[in-house]
Amino acid sequence: MMIKVKPFTEKALSTLRREAGFAPKHEAAVRVIVEAVRKRGDRALLEFTRRFDGVSLKPKELVVREQEFRQAYKEVPRAAVRLIQEARRNIQAYHEREPLRSWEYKGRRGEMLGQRLVPIERVGVYAPGGKALYPSSVLMCAVPARVAGVQNIVLATPPQRDGQVAPILLVAARESGIETVYKIGGAQAIAALAYGTETVRRVDKIAGPGNLYVTLAKKLVFGDVGIDMVAGPSEVVILCDGTASAKEVASDLLAQAEHDERASAIVITNSAELGKAIVLEVERQLASLPRKKIAGASWKRYGGVFIVKDIKQGMDVVNRLAPEHLEIMTRNPRVLLPLIRNAGAVFLGRYTPEPVGDYWAGPSHVLPTSGTARFSSVLSVADFLRRQSVIEYSGQALKACRKKVTAFARLEGLEAHARSAESRP
Repeated sequence: MMIKVKPFTEKALSTLRREAGFAPKHEAAVRVIVEAVRKRGDRALLEFTRRFDGVSLKPKELVVREQEFRQAYKEVPRAAVRLIQEARRNIQAYHEREPLRSWEYKGRRGEMLGQRLVPIERVGVYAPGGKALYPSSVLMCAVPARVAGVQNIVLATPPQRDGQVAPILLVAARESGIETVYKIGGAQAIAALAYGTETVRRVDKIAGPGNLYVTLAKKLVFGDVGIDMVAGPSEVVILCDGTASAKEVASDLLAQAEHDERASAIVITNSAELGKAIVLEVERQLASLPRKKIAGASWKRYGGVFIVKDIKQGMDVVNRLAPEHLEIMTRNPRVLLPLIRNAGAVFLGRYTPEPVGDYWAGPSHVLPTSGTARFSSVLSVADFLRRQSVIEYSGQALKACRKKVTAFARLEGLEAHARSAESRP
């Protein structure tokens, strides 16, 4: 399964990009699910849970009971609970430092102008339950929302075959301050959170990763409810020079590749010798990887090593790709930081592998994919706040600008607007 080291070309750039496109047949299937939940509520939820998850539940069983939370804490090893607790503290400490505040100022004629930051009232977090369980994603979505001041955060996640939610997800939910967990997954969960059912209260915003159907459902309900982003499969680009370790680069590539067959793991380097060594090392490490079938499929289809003439050209390629995760493993990575325009998260140096960001460092790991880092950002406290403009004019301030306001209104042909400003003494 050898992947050749390729010189970078403009044509190669188009092959590296993964557009966030969706097949019409998948969109049509998701639309049917969303409409069914919207119209038939719990009945549709239960039908889809039987069909897709193989679990028969009653309406009252859609909500995790307190007893199930207590049992989860008994089943999850104490060391794992402590790990989740410490990760939560790291995430909280980072997001509490975000420079967000309400503000106002007074103009010279007594007008008061400002902006209020107001938390969203209800947020729904989605956590997958398919190829892998991601308690980290529960933390990475719920903790920034809690720091923002969101009072009502709920979790939706698919039930296991025994009708229970994975204990590790329940522990992560409770440690994140989530009180209510729904046993629903897939597109039907997104629909329930967006529109509500007899059992599920609708939310104002949905955050969290999911498969193709979850992503399509989020895209479909956007506008009726807020969403964090339309994210595709995970991706990493590693920019490195001849000082990098082939073993370390290969391990970081496979850390992304094992997520999903459609994950992308790419190296951009100015060293052909290193590039060849990385490819050989990836093949060696794949052989002993528990998820080698998934990682191997990802590496074969969406992985590769591309040679650039120098690091400057490599930076240009990186900015055009706008990757979700960018690792820089060069002699002096920090000097390149000011040159990075487009990336979801940047990992500097050999001692900052991407999994540190996935689990521990603090910034949310919910990031823009498929080149959308050109215009989107990492999930943060700001995503759970609404900005409200505040305008308060005194009589003197209105009198000073009235003629210009009415002139502008009549410029647009809106006479009632002009008369509104003129109606005050």
